[in-house]
Amino acid sequence: VLANAALEVGAFGYIVKPFESNEVLIDVANALRRRRLEMENRLHRENLEDIVRTRTLALQQALDWLERTEKELRLSREETIQRLAIAAEFRDNATAQHIQRMSHYCELLARKAGLSPERCDLIRTASPMHDIGKIGTPDHVLLKPGKFTQEEFGVIAQHAEIGYKILSGSDAELLKVAAVIAYTHHERFDGTGYPRGLQGEAIPIEGRIAAIADAFDALTTQRVYKPAFELSHAIELMLKHRSEHFDPELLDVFVASSDEVARIHDQYADRVNSTFREP
Repeated sequence: VLANAALEVGAFGYIVKPFESNEVLIDVANALRRRRLEMENRLHRENLEDIVRTRTLALQQALDWLERTEKELRLSREETIQRLAIAAEFRDNATAQHIQRMSHYCELLARKAGLSPERCDLIRTASPMHDIGKIGTPDHVLLKPGKFTQEEFGVIAQHAEIGYKILSGSDAELLKVAAVIAYTHHERFDGTGYPRGLQGEAIPIEGRIAAIADAFDALTTQRVYKPAFELSHAIELMLKHRSEHFDPELLDVFVASSDEVARIHDQYADRVNSTFREP
């Protein structure tokens, strides 16, 4: 009974009388060897645990670094896009706030329309480049305060195709979306838009979203040839062209989100002297 109890608490064995001295020596040597192996195994296990902890910490630090780097790259990419968009808008007496509003209107509408978070983020980031093609529009047309002649309208309408040519051909998904928006945000739902006269759902959803956002911001922003309309009046005007200029379902979603639209409008309101061009 005592022998079994001893084994249960960690004894390596026991010796039964009568015994030979050489048997005792062998049993003691075996016990010492077993004890030494146990100690070596314990040290090895502790070393492995230390190695695992060290490598886990190193891996976490590497992941944190990658996350920071990815965030910095994303922010750098977005800032570059914003500045490219500003370069185009600079020639059109627009404001930096216009780009921000356009971006957030598009993201809001995409989200409310049920697009994936990834797609919404792409549209938000790409939409500031919708008018990048204005870089190729002559000043005497782009900056004309009055109505365009038919010939002048044909010139300014080319900015959609110019923007597409600038942005297309890339393997980057962001630039692919930006190219689509630049090319299609002046298409109309009834097929009377430009540059290709696309109709209905033949217009990519990114272009249909950008068309609503761009039109709303144009109506609610002061220009040299018109005052800024109240948000409610702008929505009324757009609803009059619900199935002509705009995707009716998307426009309904935009109107239903008018509280959030108003918050974006107020948050990124034009500041005094915020236009790029000197007064």
